[in-house]
Amino acid sequence: MDNNANKKPTKTNIPKFNLNWLYMIIAMMLLGLYLTNESGTTTKNIPYDEFQEYVRNGYMSKVVGYDDNSVEAYVKPQYVPDVFKADSSRVGKSPLITTEAPSRESLGNFLQKEKDEARFDGSISYEKKWNYFGAILWQILPFAFLIGFWIFISRKWSGGNGGGGGGIFSVGKSKAQLFEKNSPVKITFKDVAGLAEAKQEVEEIVEFLREPQKYTDLGGKIPKGALLVGPPGTGKTLLAKAVAGEANVPFFSLAGSDFVEMFVGVGASRVRDLFRQAKEKAPCIVFIDEIDAVGRARAKAAAMGGNDERENTLNQLLTEMDGFGSNSGVIILAATNRVDVLDKALLRAGRFDRQIHVDLPDLNERKEVFGVHLRPIKIDNSVDVELLARQTPGFSGADIANVCNEAVLIAARHGKKLVGKQDFLDAVDRIVGGLEKKTKITTEAERRSIAIHEAGHASISWLLEYANPLIKVTIVPRGRALGAAWYLPEERQITTKEQILDEMCATLGGRAAEDLFLGRISTGAMNDLERVTKQAYGMIAYLGMSDKLPNLCYYNNDEYSFNRPYSEKTAELIDEEVKHMVNEQYDRAKKILSEYKEGHNQLAQLLIDKEVIFAEDVEHIFGKRPWASRSEEIISASKISEELKKAEEEVAVKAKEAEKEVKEEEDKNTSEDSSDESKSKN
Repeated sequence: MDNNANKKPTKTNIPKFNLNWLYMIIAMMLLGLYLTNESGTTTKNIPYDEFQEYVRNGYMSKVVGYDDNSVEAYVKPQYVPDVFKADSSRVGKSPLITTEAPSRESLGNFLQKEKDEARFDGSISYEKKWNYFGAILWQILPFAFLIGFWIFISRKWSGGNGGGGGGIFSVGKSKAQLFEKNSPVKITFKDVAGLAEAKQEVEEIVEFLREPQKYTDLGGKIPKGALLVGPPGTGKTLLAKAVAGEANVPFFSLAGSDFVEMFVGVGASRVRDLFRQAKEKAPCIVFIDEIDAVGRARAKAAAMGGNDERENTLNQLLTEMDGFGSNSGVIILAATNRVDVLDKALLRAGRFDRQIHVDLPDLNERKEVFGVHLRPIKIDNSVDVELLARQTPGFSGADIANVCNEAVLIAARHGKKLVGKQDFLDAVDRIVGGLEKKTKITTEAERRSIAIHEAGHASISWLLEYANPLIKVTIVPRGRALGAAWYLPEERQITTKEQILDEMCATLGGRAAEDLFLGRISTGAMNDLERVTKQAYGMIAYLGMSDKLPNLCYYNNDEYSFNRPYSEKTAELIDEEVKHMVNEQYDRAKKILSEYKEGHNQLAQLLIDKEVIFAEDVEHIFGKRPWASRSEEIISASKISEELKKAEEEVAVKAKEAEKEVKEEEDKNTSEDSSDESKSKN
């Protein structure tokens, strides 16, 4: 046990300024105003005969008689100095005198007599005397109302009954959302499809919290933290939600940006408050989503004459995670897709003991993800999960969820009761290529240019060994593209130089076909050129795949360094190598297209006639692909292409049948109308 954990922190001598102090100060200010009474009423008690003398002299503006024979009389402003022997500004706005009359009748007779003799021109009234408690209540009620209103507004600002919301009086409080033990969190590990290795490591942390003795008996220690790393949409936050649902311990959840505020020192204060709450609830889990918002690497040079709030927050986080204080029983889970920008001190063992990589799902994992997202959807028997998984390479879990939702929207748009296979295929096309724009106007020359361009891609991808197998090609505009081609990329862990060069050659096939068969080039290849240029620079500067610069990597992961790690001469050499590599593959593409000129022209004409062609059409023109070692990928691509072609043919048949039914219905209605007209004439 760490003795420091049980010691209370040393208190400073600075008094804590809380709401109670504020209320006391306001009450004292109001009491002072009431006692000084600079704008209130000054009262003077005099004998009855002196009161009569003031009335005869015409000093009184108003006289009030009460049922207990007491009298209050208000003095005219011009006679205040004579009555009170003081300046008018010092006695208030409505000074009055009080006296005791012998009786109510004698007071009335006296005032009426003076009024008749024109010595008293004020008003006379008779009222019931208030009791002492009522008078006091009337005096303090306005102040009580103001104080109560201030307390109400203060509680609203501070986020309720002392809570640490977003109020100005609790900006230093942690914004973490707390899930207590046995809280009804709906997400569990069953809802997380795929991610087998990541789930195994996270489940081990949950198991440690449930049965710590199983590990401590062997001398093990509980991990202090685990960092979930991976591309966006792969399920890092979902995995953390599953931990909250499975772990029978308190779970704090917040985002990295919750520490950031406009006030200086608030971020560090929130970190302290978060870990204070976590220690009180230990054993527990703290989850910080998008930790790169607060954990970005610190600058080498301090801010010029300023105080870097984000660095102070990070320093406090580092201290709380592994400093002199003990955080026994508090496990930190964090998620980010920018692990390269995090501070090295944050990533060391003892703070984040594990980095759990959450990668894009492979084929089998995509099947599982589709299975999870298809549970609430009403699908028909035509939906093939394996086909959908094969047609979505590189899709994250969020992308697959988007595909399923888009398919439901497409089916609902067409008034269907069940979601079919074609709806899912259309959803994939919609997400990959964009919305189909059949109404976009293109001239015949443009359609021919687009067809030759897309046929160039399709031809070379079919003829090269390592190019991705083709599925479908269309010249119908989608999104910002005038044409599109769908391929089935091979899912591999490493990529050879020959494979990248074949992909570059296939990408340049569109521009090469325009140059070769039209004698001119167009703007349609902009995206192709961008991809090829990035690939070439990556191969030469990062992967060391250059003949003149072999085995050299100039990749620099230091975000705050703007100096290139090579000389100007090397930069020129890199540029020359990129130009040579791209031009070499461009010439190679033109050579292949020249050799298979007839097949390309047939494919382009087929595209102009049908607008959409499939792998079977390309196979009919060029024959089967000769690489038996990649037959599995080719078969998969052919299978998907066949499914797509059948689905589109079914849709076309149904559309013709619907059109025929509508026409028959119109003819029937027309014949009925004509018979009705003939009857009316007869």
